[in-house]
Amino acid sequence: MENTHRDIIVVGAGMAGLLIAFYLQQQGRNVLVLEAAEIASGQTERTTAKITSQHGIKYSWLIDKVGVEEARLYAQANETAVREYEKLVWENGIDCGFERVSSYLYTLQDAELLEREAKAAAFLGIDAAFTRETELPFEVKGAVCFRKQAQFDPPELIRRIARKLEIWEHTKVTAVKGNSVFTEAGELTADKIVIATHYPVLNVPGFYFLRQHQERSYVLALSSCKPIQGIYYSADKGGFSFRQTGEYLLLGGSACRTGQNRDGKAFERLSEAAGQYFPGAREEVRWAAQDCMPHDGIPFIGRYSMFTPQLYVATGFQKWGMSTSMVAAMILRDEICGMGNPYAEVFCPQRFHFRASVGNLLTDVGMSVRGLAGGLFGRPRCSHMGCKLSWNPEENSWDCPCHGSRFDKDGKLLDNPAKKSVESKGLSQTEKL
Repeated sequence: MENTHRDIIVVGAGMAGLLIAFYLQQQGRNVLVLEAAEIASGQTERTTAKITSQHGIKYSWLIDKVGVEEARLYAQANETAVREYEKLVWENGIDCGFERVSSYLYTLQDAELLEREAKAAAFLGIDAAFTRETELPFEVKGAVCFRKQAQFDPPELIRRIARKLEIWEHTKVTAVKGNSVFTEAGELTADKIVIATHYPVLNVPGFYFLRQHQERSYVLALSSCKPIQGIYYSADKGGFSFRQTGEYLLLGGSACRTGQNRDGKAFERLSEAAGQYFPGAREEVRWAAQDCMPHDGIPFIGRYSMFTPQLYVATGFQKWGMSTSMVAAMILRDEICGMGNPYAEVFCPQRFHFRASVGNLLTDVGMSVRGLAGGLFGRPRCSHMGCKLSWNPEENSWDCPCHGSRFDKDGKLLDNPAKKSVESKGLSQTEKL
């Protein structure tokens, strides 16, 4: 292997990894991106491509749990991300369908919660307002409208920035030690290393497997529907999201913790909703996405740990990977280049917000204890930390309820943090029942 040193190595060629590399390269850094499969073949391939600072009932919650100033900086970071995408698209003449639209968080149940959220968002500087009027094919109790948000089609933007970068596809990273990155092809070194693999594949240091869990959500692409102009997300448990992309309407929902889709009816629930709300619609394609959910509701962007000054991370994007990928690119560019960033402290991986984290932490610890105990006395076991896997009949996969690794019916690895497949001899057909 020739030319084995770079200024910066970015591990992972999803939207986050590519944007991080692109912005660092613009600062004159020599950057190499390593990807185990192909460019944007992971969660980026499954995005519904909303670029928005509207992240559910977020701002009233952040104000209460972490304080006004951090909530304000979180809002500003994501609003800046929307503008930065627009700048990137127009300055580079990228025809990716980028357009400004309004984003709506709606409810069929409790309008008071959304009235409070609208006031909190507006107080923090977002162009937000409460409304009872939407273009959805059903009545809502209320909605929060964030104006001047955006949507786009990622593939063309990805192609345009990727062709300016040095990217090694099919180069799986097996270990990172100090300034060395070990791959199946050999060892590389770098002054700085960024782990942008959706879920960090290094357990220690950082301990990100103790600080977040993963959720799966499901999407149908429908044709023959009346187009909608805005993007919509439900504040209600079991609600649905909607976004128009060209001639197709994306209908999403049925979210659950990875490893808990045991009834196998996630797509069935979406199909029933499609028939109810869009009679005559035709399903063209379906897919599922997976998201990392940090305990305190804030992504981890910055130094991997206090013990690894050369190592950085971007993870915990929740269901907002497009806007957060840009936030990560801006923060890591500035931190690595020594420029400072006003949002870095909010997303710092070394933070700890007890009031915001304790409920989810206890839930995750309970799930991990049960999963590890099950793995001690039963099969199949996850190759990550040994938790007992759960059969997902909808996707014909073995899913880990502890940390979200997934494997196909024969044990081949589908989703990290696991780094290797599981032995097929441990996959008993009777355990699927």
